[in-house]
Amino acid sequence: METITGASRLILVLGDITEQDTDAIVNAANPSLLGGGGVDGAIHRKGGEEILEECKIIRKTSYPDGLPTGKAVITTGGKLKAKNVIHTVGPIWNGGDKGEPELLAQAYRNSLSLAMKTGLKTISFPSISTGAYGYPIEKASRVAIKAVVEFLEKNKGIEEVRFVLHSEQDMRTYEEALKEILDFQ
Repeated sequence: METITGASRLILVLGDITEQDTDAIVNAANPSLLGGGGVDGAIHRKGGEEILEECKIIRKTSYPDGLPTGKAVITTGGKLKAKNVIHTVGPIWNGGDKGEPELLAQAYRNSLSLAMKTGLKTISFPSISTGAYGYPIEKASRVAIKAVVEFLEKNKGIEEVRFVLHSEQDMRTYEEALKEILDFQ
């Protein structure tokens, strides 16, 4: 599924985030920035040691206590097709009344802002926080799509945003969210 919002293409694809050839892929990182499970582990494994070494430097110089939820940092893409990895920490789901929607929206907005500041034109997102962090995908997809659409309508420079979904069910959920947010059939 593809649409235009602002001056950008917004695309939903079924696939593997580590195989995207956009300028950057987004890592749903944990605060340590040192890899882990799910998307984070896959990106670190496939991207190689170079990503981990840059993450260690970021931790040492900027975030010794870990990357705060909603913030974003950038590293090389290492051995990935993407030239860069934008690491962001999404919120852990705690029922939805502990600021999770705003923190999740910040993770998307800060990733897009960092991409723009770095001169990147294309970016691929996974479904942040919906794996080990337990954010219900029906709720997360709406927050994600809304945050990205609002950002693209207010900012110029990003040409393409992809949401790379891991399963057919996730794809259908994001398609429904996109239709709802953009109010089309």
